[in-house]
Amino acid sequence: MVLMDNLPDQLIWEIFNRIKNTIDRNSVSLTCKRFYNLENEQRKHLRVGCGLNPANEALTCLCNRFPNLNKVEITYSGWMSKSGKQLEDPGLSILANICPFLTDLTLSYCTFITDAGLSSLSSCSKLSSLKLNFTPRITGSGIFSIVSGCKDLKKIHLIRCLNISNVEWLECLGKQETLQDLCIKNCRGIGEGYLVKLGPTWRNMKRLQFEVDSNYRYMKLYDRLAVDRWQKQWVPCENMTELMLTNCMISPGRGLACILDKCKNLEKVHLDMCIGARDCDIIGLAENSKNLRAISIRVPSDFSLPLLMDNPLRLTDNSLKSLAQNCTQLESVSLSFSDGEFPSLSSFSLDGILSLITTCPVKSLFLDRVYSFNNTGMEALSGSNFLQILELTRCQEISDDGLEFVARYPWLRVLRLTKCLGVTDDGFKPLIGLCKLEQLVVNDCPQVSLKGVQGAAKSVSYKQDLSWMY
Repeated sequence: MVLMDNLPDQLIWEIFNRIKNTIDRNSVSLTCKRFYNLENEQRKHLRVGCGLNPANEALTCLCNRFPNLNKVEITYSGWMSKSGKQLEDPGLSILANICPFLTDLTLSYCTFITDAGLSSLSSCSKLSSLKLNFTPRITGSGIFSIVSGCKDLKKIHLIRCLNISNVEWLECLGKQETLQDLCIKNCRGIGEGYLVKLGPTWRNMKRLQFEVDSNYRYMKLYDRLAVDRWQKQWVPCENMTELMLTNCMISPGRGLACILDKCKNLEKVHLDMCIGARDCDIIGLAENSKNLRAISIRVPSDFSLPLLMDNPLRLTDNSLKSLAQNCTQLESVSLSFSDGEFPSLSSFSLDGILSLITTCPVKSLFLDRVYSFNNTGMEALSGSNFLQILELTRCQEISDDGLEFVARYPWLRVLRLTKCLGVTDDGFKPLIGLCKLEQLVVNDCPQVSLKGVQGAAKSVSYKQDLSWMY
């Protein structure tokens, strides 16, 4: 028998690593002085927020206690004035001075942090990841100071940073050629056209997520001229594996359209309400991205705005058939339409959808407001040898007759139905007692009761809220 006192430090650190809950780790560290000291040395991740009071003193104490911190999250979500003062600029100076190994910093809802505080982090030479979520006092000058000082930044996430307008920091990043992961969401001062300033660093980019504030986009229709700057630009994005665009403008030969047909190693693509996306964009994507494993497309319904298109065209089955022909590793497919889409205007027919699902090894299928998908489509899925997860939302052409085919799906283990009007308790009867499904989720289907789904899967989740109908 080996006593705990005789265990080597490395083994105790391994035990600590397996304890994921912070409260449990703290409890273990209080067992004895040795555990307390070892846990202090081993702790690499710290997450603090409203309980940090008084902020500067508490943060100093924590940083001194855990000398090897490399990841720090400071979040004030849900903060109110009675919670005490938020961390201000001097707090970031404390991090810079006491945490020499800091590589990953997240500031969320830190409404009192300014450019001055952010600039103090420019001395953190090891910083490689910076995430800012709703830090309204930060401007482009603050981002520039940290980008110019931290030469090894690989990841930058900016979410709802409303006052970042100048983009000199993008040019600086382009010259450094270190950035691999860029996320910009709802930052009104940064349009798609400014991304061209990344220049040579596109070559190292592996992940890009860009989301435009939809209300701001449709209200002002800004950045048209900035998009035009891309017209003759060559974007070396061969190494990108993940591309997610929301509310963006896809203009022929310009802007983000320059990226879609040049990424040869894409594995995941998400196009959500991207105005101007055409069949040729998806076809070019499919022909060049042979490793594509997941694609998600939500088609905007309002094509009345000409914006960047002389001839407003809708995505058609040609896009789906090109994906089926070229992307033989495609495992996850999501197709949806925005609010206000009418059945007669659906871009994708049943034949186009089935050509994709039956040709590729699709394991996960999500359809939202795809009115062309009906009981015939449900029957066709019986021949799928790969489908494991099926999620149908507001697919009103599916009735009990279609749902009964689920019992014949060879590998399906998860079924989720949301706001499907044509489904009743009768459709689940073939599944009751079969123990085929591992999980069944039924949300807000008005003709389905809790009693009707009980026993239809090993795990059943049921919710009924019909306020969406009125």
